[in-house]
Amino acid sequence: MRSESRSPRRSARPPRRRDRRGRGVRGQLAPVGVPLHRTPGEVFDDLVMDAVDEIEEHWGASAEQLSELEFAVEDVPSAEADLEFAPDVVLDRGVPLGRLFRDGLPEIAQPVIVVYRRPIEARAIDEDDRADLVFMVVVDLAAEFLGRDLGDLDEFD
Repeated sequence: MRSESRSPRRSARPPRRRDRRGRGVRGQLAPVGVPLHRTPGEVFDDLVMDAVDEIEEHWGASAEQLSELEFAVEDVPSAEADLEFAPDVVLDRGVPLGRLFRDGLPEIAQPVIVVYRRPIEARAIDEDDRADLVFMVVVDLAAEFLGRDLGDLDEFD
């Protein structure tokens, strides 16, 4: 699970590089500053944080209540039963796209909204559609956390 306040742990030893089939030592495909260097997970993390930033901009007073929430990304949901009618889960054809954990997770003590990357990417047609899906999941779960209907919250431009 990725969280906005944590960075991935890395081992102390340098990555192994080998000379396969005598063609030379492998190197990076793209320099660090180029967008190609970013992994799909990192790009998805940014989409989630962009959605959170947009909510904070537009919801005003309601956004202050969201400050106690953590936002995290997991690749796929864990195999759990009875999610079909849970109010804290956003489903698409029985597959969870996101979930609100009101009591937190073992590693995070405060409430957490978890967005599932692979199910959203599988449903998105293009990058804009993926960003819209992420935004809708985050907004829906944030409204559920606040205990408010989406119609009661300020409209987005």
